[in-house]
Amino acid sequence: MFPVLLLALAALLSPAFARADTGTAPPAPAPAPAPPVPAVGRVWPVGVRPPVLRGWEPPATVYGPGHRGVDLSAAPGSPVRAVAAGRVSFAGRVAGRGVLAVALTGTDLRTTYEPVTASVRKGDEVAAGEVVGVAERADSHCETAPCVHWGLLSGETYLDPLSLLPPWLLSRGPSRLLPVHG
Repeated sequence: MFPVLLLALAALLSPAFARADTGTAPPAPAPAPAPPVPAVGRVWPVGVRPPVLRGWEPPATVYGPGHRGVDLSAAPGSPVRAVAAGRVSFAGRVAGRGVLAVALTGTDLRTTYEPVTASVRKGDEVAAGEVVGVAERADSHCETAPCVHWGLLSGETYLDPLSLLPPWLLSRGPSRLLPVHG
C-alpha cells in the first residue's frame, strides 16, 4: 500500500504526469531580461527635454507589434545630436527615409535616428552633443506632430532609448523659488 501511495503522490507532483493528465502544454519560458543599459547619454537627440509623443512599447515576440523606440517632438530642420560618443555605423536612406545609426563607444549599443538627413558619413567619429543631421519631414510615422524616432539596440535586441539618459537629464530639474515682491 505504501509504494502505491508514493507512486500516486509522485504522479500528482510531476510536471510530466500533470501535462499528460490535463493535456496542456507547459508555460512558455519568460523572455530573457533586457541587458542593463549604462546611462552614457549626455544630451537629448533633439531639443532640451522634448515632449515624448510615443513611448517605448517592447514587443512580446521578435516580430510582434510594439514600438521599438521613442518618438520625440521635432520640427523638420531641427538639429539632431549624437546622444553619446561613438562611430557612425550607417548614414543613408531606408525605404525612402533618412536613417542614421551610431555605435556607442565602449558598449555593444547603437542608437538610431529617423527620419534624418545626415551631416556625417559611415565611419565618422562623433562626440556627445555633436550635430549629426537635421530632422526630415515624414508624414507617415508620427500622426500628431513632426517627430524624430530614436531607437536603441544591443545586438538585435531593442531597448528603451530613454534608459541611456542619466536621471538628471530625464527630470525637469529642481524647483526654484521666485522672490516675493511687496
